[in-house]
Amino acid sequence: MSRARLIVPAIVLSLFVGCRGRDGDPHRALLAYVDTLSAIDSHAHPMAYVVAGAPPDTDYDALPLDGLPPWEPPKALLPTNPALRRAQRALYGRSAGDSGSTESKAFLEVRSKVTQARGERFSTWSLDQMHISVMLANRVAMGAGLTAPRFRWVAFADPLMLPLDISAEAIRTPDTKSLYPLEAKLLRRYLRDLGMSRVPATLGRFEHDVVTATLERQKKTGAVAIKFEAAYLRALDFDAADPAAAAAIYNRYSRGGVPAHAEYKTLEDHLIRVICREAGRLGLAVQLHSTSGFGGAYNAAGAAPHLLNSLFGDSTLKKTNFVIVHGGWPLVDETEIQLSRPNVYADISMLDILADSLGLQRAIRKWITKVPDKVLFGTDAFDGGPTDGWEQVGMMASQRARQALGQAVLSMWLSHEITEERAREIARLVLRDNAAKVYYLNQQ
Repeated sequence: MSRARLIVPAIVLSLFVGCRGRDGDPHRALLAYVDTLSAIDSHAHPMAYVVAGAPPDTDYDALPLDGLPPWEPPKALLPTNPALRRAQRALYGRSAGDSGSTESKAFLEVRSKVTQARGERFSTWSLDQMHISVMLANRVAMGAGLTAPRFRWVAFADPLMLPLDISAEAIRTPDTKSLYPLEAKLLRRYLRDLGMSRVPATLGRFEHDVVTATLERQKKTGAVAIKFEAAYLRALDFDAADPAAAAAIYNRYSRGGVPAHAEYKTLEDHLIRVICREAGRLGLAVQLHSTSGFGGAYNAAGAAPHLLNSLFGDSTLKKTNFVIVHGGWPLVDETEIQLSRPNVYADISMLDILADSLGLQRAIRKWITKVPDKVLFGTDAFDGGPTDGWEQVGMMASQRARQALGQAVLSMWLSHEITEERAREIARLVLRDNAAKVYYLNQQ
C-alpha cells in the first residue's frame, strides 16, 4: 500500500470523526461499536487477589524482570504517561498524578476502597470495565479471583526445553544470570507436580514422562495454551535438529556435567518441536514472545519474527496453532510474512502500549488488509504497582487498541475498500472471533 493511501483516509477520517451531522452518525456508531464490543484478550498477566497480610502473588510470571540489573523502561510504561492517566480516570474517576502528590494519595485511597470492597470479584470487575469477556492469563499457576470462564490459563513451557545443567547458559549476559535459575526452579516445580525429584536418565523417558505428562496435566487443569519466553534467554533461531544427536547430548549430561552452548542449542531445538507437537495434539496453542525489549542485555535482534522460519515451516507442526505474541513489534513486516502460514497468528499486545498512535494504527491496518483472520486483540496487562496496576495497564492498552482498530476499519470503509458490514466483521474477528478459533474456546 502506498504512503498516499494511508495518509488520505486519515485526513478524511479526522473530518468524519469531528462531524456532528446526520451523515457522521454511522461513522461514530462504528467507532462506538469497536470501543464497546466484548473482547477476548489473547495475552495478559493479571494478578491474583491477596488478602491483607497474606504472602504476595509470585505466580504472575515465570520470568519476572524485577530481578534484572537496573535498566531504563520504555516511557510508555512510566506512570506519567497521559494514556495511563486516562485509563485510571476511566476506572476510578480520577488519575494518580505525580508520585507522592495529594492527587496520588487520593487515587490510592480510592483504588484501595474499590479493591477491598470487591475482594476476589475485583478481577472480573476489571474485565467488565475493559469490555473483556475472557482474558488469557500467562501465569505459573492461577490464583484467587482468576477463575474460568472469565480467566483462562496459559502455562509456561520454557523449562521443558532446559532439562540439563544451565550454569554455562546463565552466565552469558547479566540478564540471563538471573533468568535461567528461575527456569530451573520452575522445572523442579513441574517435576514435583509429577512426583519426581530429578529428570529421567534418557531423552525418550524425559519426553514421555515429563514433557507429555506436564502438558497433559496443564491441559487437564484448564490450560488453553502454552507460552515460550525464550527470547529473554536465547535467539529464536530454532533450527532443525537431529533427534539422535539431541538424545546423545541429553543422555551424556542427564546425570551430571555441563553441556557446551552448541550442545544445549541442539537439545533445545529438538525439544521445542517435541513440545509444540504435543501441544498441537492436545489442542493447546503455542505463544512465542517476539518484540524489542526488555532488560539491559536483551537481544532484540534475536527476537525477530523471521528467526521462527524453521519452526513455523516444520511439516510435523501443522496441527499446532502458533501466536506471535506482541506481534514482533516493531518488525511488523516480518510478522506479516509469517502470517501467510495457515497456522500462524499474531496478537497486538504490547503494541498497544509501546507504539505511537499512528504506528499502532498502521500496523493493525496493514495486517487486517491482508490477513484479518490472523490478528488477535491483546493487552499484556501486567502489574507495576498501585499506580500502574494490571487493571490500569490493561485498560490503557484496551483503549488504545480499540481506538486504533476503529480508525483502521473506518478509514478502510471511507476509502471504499470495505463495506460497513465488513468493517464490523473485521472488528469482531480481531477483538474476539479469531482468538476463539485459535484457542478452541468455542469447543469448551
